[in-house]
Amino acid sequence: MSDLIETEALILGSGIAGCTAALRLADAGITVTMVTRAETPWETNTYYAQGGIIFRGIEDSPQALVEDIMRAGAGLCNPKAVTILAEEGPVYLKQMLLERAPVDFDRDEQGDLSLALEGGHSQPRIIHVADATGKAIELALIEAVSAHPSIELLTGYTAVDLLTPSHHSLNRLAIYERRSCVGAYLLEQESGQVIRCVARETILATGGLGQIFLRTSNPPGSRGDGMAMAYRAGARVINMEFVQFHPTTFHQINAPNFLISEAVRGAGARLVNADGAPFMDRYAPQWKDLAPRDVVARSIHQEMLTKGLDNVYLDLHSYIPRETILDHFPTIYESCLSFGVDITKELVPVVPAAHYACGGLWVDEWGRSTMQHLYAIGEVSCTGVHGANRLASTSLLEGLVWGNRAADFIIAHIPAKPTITVDDIPPWRDEGAFTPDPALILQDMSSIKHIMWNYVGLVRNNWRLARALSELQHLEGEIEAFYQRSQLTDGLIGLRNAARTAIIVARSAWANKTSMGAHYRE
Repeated sequence: MSDLIETEALILGSGIAGCTAALRLADAGITVTMVTRAETPWETNTYYAQGGIIFRGIEDSPQALVEDIMRAGAGLCNPKAVTILAEEGPVYLKQMLLERAPVDFDRDEQGDLSLALEGGHSQPRIIHVADATGKAIELALIEAVSAHPSIELLTGYTAVDLLTPSHHSLNRLAIYERRSCVGAYLLEQESGQVIRCVARETILATGGLGQIFLRTSNPPGSRGDGMAMAYRAGARVINMEFVQFHPTTFHQINAPNFLISEAVRGAGARLVNADGAPFMDRYAPQWKDLAPRDVVARSIHQEMLTKGLDNVYLDLHSYIPRETILDHFPTIYESCLSFGVDITKELVPVVPAAHYACGGLWVDEWGRSTMQHLYAIGEVSCTGVHGANRLASTSLLEGLVWGNRAADFIIAHIPAKPTITVDDIPPWRDEGAFTPDPALILQDMSSIKHIMWNYVGLVRNNWRLARALSELQHLEGEIEAFYQRSQLTDGLIGLRNAARTAIIVARSAWANKTSMGAHYRE
């Protein structure tokens, strides 16, 4: 392949946000290059989302949803962004997921969309595909993207860094211009070649950062890549201390921390100790097992500390009929059974795990970052919708809404010609002399994960955060030196990004002395 790709719009990431933007842009006649580091384009956070996506309840209103989101967000939500989500969400959902790339959502006996209740919601308004909603949405979108003649989908390509004239242009006078983005350097993993991808508009849709923690529900690519690249380029990043921990992920030695959806508790399951006794009544008497996520996660954490437990349990079989479990939660049933746990008969061992970053790149109501021609949508962005804590099932809808809105703005304002001369962006110079040792990368990633889990996890304090910053800053120095003298690999790029993202999160947690939402300080 040539070392140069020229495109009108570059989209990094292929989840619901990236796919939505790609389809809207391509349908408007704009050529799109969509890039993912994964070998399969559906390997995204969207694919693993279980519970569902917000639509609209029978007696629902935008104002009712706004109130639920603001309550969960601990007073830090951006009212303008929340109102946009509540008012425009159902419209965009209908256009994209019921018409443009139709998803076979569950329906009741009358043929109407089946509405579920989840924690923190005042009424049932979540539509779903059993317990594999994200998978159904992602596959429908990828099918539409793959079939579109104006979209080039590149798998197995890792973004190295964003291209910015002030950093990369051979024209040194570019340093006096406003910060802007003109694409990205991309590593083709198979060949090791680094390619210049020059674009008029660049959209970050790279997802989250869960993999910087020891326990996470996120897939392997969620290393904070987009946040780290944008931070290095000079974009504003906010609210990074607000990392939401999902209260219930499966816990077993050598098993992944896959989600046990909140919809399980919405259907009646209870959190219990090993003897089957419910305990959420003691921590959240108003909401009990359907309290907001941060409350449930900290309650489990406290219960484990107080009782000296490695995990707590979810009891489905005592509260939900076997037929309902098998009908509504087939994926969870099969996943747990593959590790020897029959959820129709046994308690399910669960622990909290890092799940969602409420902060990210600051963006406006159109997904525009503080850099010209750089947009961010989905989990990598911070619209302000989630405030200090995300309400269940808002994330897929936010990706859908801002994917549409960013595309709308680009369609109306895309430059008529490239914003930089291609020859001003030099080819990548790989000066690394060594092939990086995978064992060293694995050890450094393990160090980051343990530091973040123990010191910047569910419960934080001054001593833990100070230790985290000291150790992370030293580690990042070692990693950067390692990076500069090694040949590029996806693992090395991810390690560098994980170290930078971990420091951003730890610094934000240190700076915020007040407990709020997902950020809890002793």
